[in-house]
Amino acid sequence: MKRKIIITYNSYDRSIRTAKILRTKLASAGFEVLEKPDPEAELFIAIGGDGSFLKTLHDYDFPEVPIIGINTGHLGFFQEIMPPQIDNFIDAYINKRYTIQEIHPIEALICTRTSCVELQAINEFVVKGDKSRTIHLNLSVNTNFIECFSGDGVILSTPTGSTAYNYSSGGSIVDPSLKLIQITPLSPINTNAYRSFTSSIILPSDAIVKISPEYRFGDSLVFVTDGIEHRYNQIVDLTFQTSTINIKLLRLGGYEFWSKVTEKFL
Repeated sequence: MKRKIIITYNSYDRSIRTAKILRTKLASAGFEVLEKPDPEAELFIAIGGDGSFLKTLHDYDFPEVPIIGINTGHLGFFQEIMPPQIDNFIDAYINKRYTIQEIHPIEALICTRTSCVELQAINEFVVKGDKSRTIHLNLSVNTNFIECFSGDGVILSTPTGSTAYNYSSGGSIVDPSLKLIQITPLSPINTNAYRSFTSSIILPSDAIVKISPEYRFGDSLVFVTDGIEHRYNQIVDLTFQTSTINIKLLRLGGYEFWSKVTEKFL
């Protein structure tokens, strides 16, 4: 029986061309190439940018098998392989010259007055006010009250998500080998009337974060999961913690996180 690999790609011309080349080369190497879920698949390959990589994980419900990305977008932290490196990648994969980097998403339990919904995020969750209004959030960690935050909202990010929205909002870049949760404020208000933290908070991976909104101008929050917007009315509280899901990123020998950081930001 042929070994099965699932490939995904976005609608850009470069991604479509790369998918066609990859499909041909994998088939020549003896693999069966699929574009639909299959329980016997041993690897996912996501073609595109970091957004395509995250979409693949969400669309396939965070698969248990390893995943690797081919970059046809801008510089990405998830997308390790460039299209001209496909032959080298296939050879390295066949000969098992790779490592597995394990990452854990953040999970959120969103409870309204009538029901609860559970979501997962690889990079971050964002809690913001509807209609660009200031929101007020009671923040607790492990049942200990921390603050009543006032401002545009908060970001709860993983180490792998620290270089995304978190960084552009003033949060810290975190080495992905660390296990933690980072809370970064969005436009916090710090006056005599409202006292909010103005820098990010770093918590251990076993921390449980609870947010209870105070509604003053309506009862709707915007909730963003890895760039995907959700809107819920009458949220009573939100609980965040490190997920038990284990995502396996397949890494080749040349991948270096801090080289990516230097290349992207300096």
